Amino acid sequence: MSSDTAAASTETTHGYGGIDPLRLEKLNALRSEGRDPFGPESYDVTHHAQDIVRNFESLENQQVSIAGRVSNVRHMGKASFIDVTDMSGRIQLYVRRDEIGESVYEDIKHRIDLGDFVGVSGFVFKTKTGETSVHAQSWTVLAKGLRALPFGKDYETEDGEEKHSGALKDPEIRYRQRYVDLVVNPSSRAMLLNRVKVVRAIREFLDSREYLEVETPVLQSVAGGAAARPFHTHHNALNQDLHLRISLELYLKRLIIGGLDRVYEIGRVFRNEGISTRHNPEFTLVELYAAYTNLDGMMEIAEGLFRHVCNLLHGCEQFTYQGNTIDLSGQFARLPILEGIRLNSGIAPEELETLESAHAALTKLGMSTENEPTVGGIIEKLHERFTQPKLIQPTFITEFPTETSPLARKMPGNPALTRRFELYVGGVEMGNAFSEINDPIDQRERFQHQGSLRAGGDAEAHPMDEDFLRAMEYGMPPTGGYGFGVDRLAIVMTDAASIRDVIFFPLLRPE
Repeated sequence: MSSDTAAASTETTHGYGGIDPLRLEKLNALRSEGRDPFGPESYDVTHHAQDIVRNFESLENQQVSIAGRVSNVRHMGKASFIDVTDMSGRIQLYVRRDEIGESVYEDIKHRIDLGDFVGVSGFVFKTKTGETSVHAQSWTVLAKGLRALPFGKDYETEDGEEKHSGALKDPEIRYRQRYVDLVVNPSSRAMLLNRVKVVRAIREFLDSREYLEVETPVLQSVAGGAAARPFHTHHNALNQDLHLRISLELYLKRLIIGGLDRVYEIGRVFRNEGISTRHNPEFTLVELYAAYTNLDGMMEIAEGLFRHVCNLLHGCEQFTYQGNTIDLSGQFARLPILEGIRLNSGIAPEELETLESAHAALTKLGMSTENEPTVGGIIEKLHERFTQPKLIQPTFITEFPTETSPLARKMPGNPALTRRFELYVGGVEMGNAFSEINDPIDQRERFQHQGSLRAGGDAEAHPMDEDFLRAMEYGMPPTGGYGFGVDRLAIVMTDAASIRDVIFFPLLRPE
């Protein structure tokens, strides 16, 4: 045994979890013969696996070249059936010793493992069982895999005995080693590729409505636009403390002020908060703003956008999430937040007019009044506890408290509430929208109130942003805005159990 093999064998005895010493022996054997186990620099691929399957009639008996991972091997004496998987899916190869050559066939039988990358050329045909396959005529090793992949079924021996290592089911390993999860779990791969389609559909919908896609700063001196704790960093050249953005809002509004009437951004934002099935500290946010429209215009955009995404993924305007059939056709329901609380908890709106009466309402419901310093915060807490879980069909919750909505225009005739909605689908919050404040004096007063909350210990209260106020003072048109998380939308549209299922590389604790 070589020193490399000996070192590998101390890491693990068999494959998954470390370098497989048997695979390392095969690699060294290839090198000892002057052959490169990591193949040529490129390979001329003419077709993908599923292209061949879908277009069999036009490709029958035609020469093709494919490349991918070996995902299953069945040796049957002088012939072998080998599955190769590429980005499009799987196809079967048929390899005969008498045609491919004895030395190449011996390589295939004794030096090829599951997970190895190979390039194969041959002609398209169907086997006796009717499976579209490629009859291999040449074979090239492109890259040797040194760790065993946990495929559900590894291979069959010549006597037909199946060998199994078990599919990858441990969620910790799936999320941490997503590259393995993508290879061996088709359901994970499909879900993540559907997330890609969700982003594509969002962009397609907004572009078709003449919104301009823009980019705004990730590093910001003032992290505003949301109630969240930012991550902090430092720029050495300017000797300046900066934050990773928590929202896209305030810079997009600057562009509205600058005369770009319809803008959107699909961007990463960062919030220094806990991790759950609905939260990841780094996530993808979509925010869009349009001049000369309002909250009602944003409702129309949200309805149209969600239907467009659903049609792209499911071919209709209905889908299933956590056992519920969600129907996106027709106008979404509208429900004022205080009315929802009244219906679902029995607390009337007049019981939530003062802090004292709101505390009494919490006590009546058996809830703690500790750390509840504002009526607005209590209203949102009651909404989350009693109303949100019942919002299965798409519903706009409207008329949020001014105290918790520092960037939303006040309701005409009732300055305690705002022109704001949150959209819920399947009991999951799917975004936040406003008729935006365009009065710089009102906006300054809101920021000042938020500043008093920060001084009182609320780390998530909105900071003062003098540059944004200066921009507003030049004049801002009436504007509607809507923001939502791509990950949340992907969770619901793909019926995922966790946000980690729709993020390629979620944040995890250190190993």
